[in-house]
Amino acid sequence: MGQLAGRRALVTGGGRGIGRAVALALGAAGADVAVTYVRDEDAAAHTVASIEELGRRARAYRASIADAGETDAAVASAVADLGGLDLVVSNAGIASRGRTVVDTDPAELERVLRVHALGPHRLAQVALPHLRRAPRSDLVFVSSIAAHTAPPGGAPYTMGKAAVEALARTLAREEAGHGVHVNVVAPGLVDTEMGFRLARATVGAADLRELDGRSPYGHVCSADEVAEAVLFLVSAGYVNGHRVVVDGGAGGF
Repeated sequence: MGQLAGRRALVTGGGRGIGRAVALALGAAGADVAVTYVRDEDAAAHTVASIEELGRRARAYRASIADAGETDAAVASAVADLGGLDLVVSNAGIASRGRTVVDTDPAELERVLRVHALGPHRLAQVALPHLRRAPRSDLVFVSSIAAHTAPPGGAPYTMGKAAVEALARTLAREEAGHGVHVNVVAPGLVDTEMGFRLARATVGAADLRELDGRSPYGHVCSADEVAEAVLFLVSAGYVNGHRVVVDGGAGGF
């Protein structure tokens, strides 16, 4: 049945990239999985179909993490469709445009912070009453090494990820008594569409394959490798308040 048999999960931004890899990993481990998406309905439907092929229930809802009402509705739908909720992965994200602080449009800053900080805060607010009902539940935030490395040209993204990590640290202390495990996965550059946009904006890469040779183990991190870290965190029995970096050791110990 798998180590997550009987568990009910919601993955935001689960139609593509890291979110899809996480959703599939959870389904393969035995969980029923709901995903949210914003634009690519076909990709979300493909994710659902792939999870159902594993013998698990799966659903997809159009919901932007930046919209509190849509987030509320997605959580409510997941609870109704799956019969409860005890695992949430806050993954949905967008990239910065690669501008310096001086040249950043205030509207871009607000948009990125809404997606990476305010949206996950609302997601936690509405999901936690359901998570608290389970003997064991998990809330995982997908962050980035950028929260600590702070590359030039990425202030909105870096600020958003730093804020969500602060939220996770607070929740890990607030919710431990309710049986909720709260952890962070912080990847380096990942081989996804958004990873390419970030690489193009910050280092001027025309193709992610250009970066394979200077990446640990000879390749840019894959979405599946990030999903492995998420699966570890939601399966480990005594892990709470941790930030797992998935960058192949590029940042050192």
